Amino acid sequence: MTIMPSLEYEHALKAEGCQVVAGVDEAGRGPLAGPVSVAAVVLPADFDHPVLTESKKLTEPRRERLYEELTSDARIRWCCVLVEAVEIDRLNILGATHEGMRRAVVGL
Repeated sequence: MTIMPSLEYEHALKAEGCQVVAGVDEAGRGPLAGPVSVAAVVLPADFDHPVLTESKKLTEPRRERLYEELTSDARIRWCCVLVEAVEIDRLNILGATHEGMRRAVVGL
C-alpha cells in the first residue's frame, strides 16, 4: 500500500489554532550498532522546493547540495541529534528513537 504525501494533518492542526508544525524523522534504527540520528524541522508556510521529495531517491552529491542549501536558509528551523549506542542499550531502540525525537523538538 502506498501512502501519498499530504498536508491534511498540518491543515487540521492549524485550523485548531496550532501556529507551528514540526516534521520529525529518524535514521539508523536498522543497524545493529551505532547511533540513531533524529532531526526535526519547521518549514516556512510558503515553502516549496522543486527537487525535495524523497531523500532516498537522490544521489549523494545532490543530497549534499540540498543539505547546504536548506541548512543555510534562515527561514528554516532545524535540529539534529544523535542518540548513542549506550543509550540505545539502556532505553531500547524505540525508546531511544522517541528520546531523540523529544530532544530534536526541544532543540528547535
